[in-house]
Amino acid sequence: MKNVTLNVQGMSCQHCVNSIEGALKEIGVTGKVNLKGESVDVSYDEQKFSLDQVKEVIEEQGYDVA
Repeated sequence: MKNVTLNVQGMSCQHCVNSIEGALKEIGVTGKVNLKGESVDVSYDEQKFSLDQVKEVIEEQGYDVA
C-alpha cells in the first residue's frame, strides 16, 4: 500500500469530506480528509491504481488537487 498526502483546494464543510471520502471508497482507495490542513491522506494499492487516477477521482468531485 502506498500512503500519500495530497493538497486539495476548495473543501469547506462536512459535505466536502463525505464527497471525497465516498468517491475514493467506491474505487477501493482509503481517504481521510483534513479540512483545516486542506489535505487528503490517501492509501492505495499501486498495483491497481496510479496516483494520477486517485487525483482524478478527487478532481471529478469538483476540487483542485495541487
